[in-house]
Amino acid sequence: MWVVVTADDLQVWVSGLDALFARVAGRFGRVEPRRQARAYVTGLLAPVERKNGWQLAEAAGDDGPARMQRLLNQARWDARGVREDLRAYVVENLGHRDAVLIVDETGFLKKGT
Repeated sequence: MWVVVTADDLQVWVSGLDALFARVAGRFGRVEPRRQARAYVTGLLAPVERKNGWQLAEAAGDDGPARMQRLLNQARWDARGVREDLRAYVVENLGHRDAVLIVDETGFLKKGT
């Protein structure tokens, strides 16, 4: 089953990002990587055709992919701490004692055989 993400869906999710990014703000030494991380996550949630550096940068309003690449390759931030904060956020907001989370990337359309 394919789910189409609409602009309205994105607006709801973006409002939820405020709480999440307030939680992880201290994991970034500077405000610039934190802002870029938010733009990156927003781009991943956006209804853009492809999720590569160029498209994510364009969705963020950047001139090119350099800022996204710098965030992922060079910026200093506590990735382990962000992961821990994200896990706690998910448990608080989606958790249930009988819940199971399954992440399956096989739903992405691939080229070739």
